[in-house]
Amino acid sequence: MDCFKIGDKVIYPNQGLGVIENIQDEIYFGETSRIYHLRIFSNNTLVLVPSTSAEEIGIRKPISTRSVKKIFNFLGNGGVDVSMNWKGRYKEHLNLLKSGTMLDMVMVLKSLYYLNLIKPLSFREKKMMEKVKELIVSEISEVSSHSNNEIEQKVMETLSTCFKDVNSRLDS
Repeated sequence: MDCFKIGDKVIYPNQGLGVIENIQDEIYFGETSRIYHLRIFSNNTLVLVPSTSAEEIGIRKPISTRSVKKIFNFLGNGGVDVSMNWKGRYKEHLNLLKSGTMLDMVMVLKSLYYLNLIKPLSFREKKMMEKVKELIVSEISEVSSHSNNEIEQKVMETLSTCFKDVNSRLDS
């Protein structure tokens, strides 16, 4: 997968938005490999990724501006299928996050948000929910003309509206 060039913004699964700072051909064990030098914005980490592994790792370009509306439609419509088995649910969520796709991240956020309405989340799930929300917000903010705060507010309002019946059931 040699589809990135220097300056391209990319999404690294579970880490978020970054930029390709450099691309070098390096020799390892007698074979030449193209290596992406990827700077992660959230923690300023430099990650070296062989171009042949980029797709397998899940490195991708950010979503298009057209996809943002679809993401909010998905967030705001329909229910979720949540397993009550904590271990199975946590493992499923981890696997979805490893894929790095926006849809999978949104599914995890929606599932954890719903679950949080009906019962307290574990410490790990609370941290997962905050992380996935941060990843979604930063990517949507990058491709739209809105700040992180505006996007986060819209995401939370959309989820709240989606599950308004659950909230009213808990309040009664």
